[in-house]
Amino acid sequence: MPLLLVRHAHAGSRKDWDGDDRLRPLSPRGTKQAKDLAATLEPYAPQRVLSSPYLRCTATVAPLADRLSLPVEVLEELSEGNAAAAIALVRALADDKVALCTHGDVIPDVLVTLADEDHLDLGNRPRQAKGSAWVLEASNGRFHRACYFPPGS
Repeated sequence: MPLLLVRHAHAGSRKDWDGDDRLRPLSPRGTKQAKDLAATLEPYAPQRVLSSPYLRCTATVAPLADRLSLPVEVLEELSEGNAAAAIALVRALADDKVALCTHGDVIPDVLVTLADEDHLDLGNRPRQAKGSAWVLEASNGRFHRACYFPPGS
């Protein structure tokens, strides 16, 4: 069963945003990336769509959730700075068909953990660009295959 690990789409510069960073919206580029991601990930048919509570994350997976007629479930475990909680969540959901949207500081920790513990091959230059996704396949709680989809793929 594939677990889809999504980095939120482009949301503009943090330094140019005056409000609460949790409310920073997607940029027009990010909105397009979110729509492209939905088209790319829909064939994997996740049964749940989970997201960090940050607006840029929920907005990134909203088009996918809409296509699948699913709600976006908000979880603090996927917030910025919550790598340990996100890793535990990924482990708990390893054998589920689920999409998770999180942040650029969390995804590398998840991937490094899976590479170290499960010997997951991430290729020569693993990436996590904004608006990208990793399709991670597991069986019996262990991840054994990874495929990266860059933004707009």
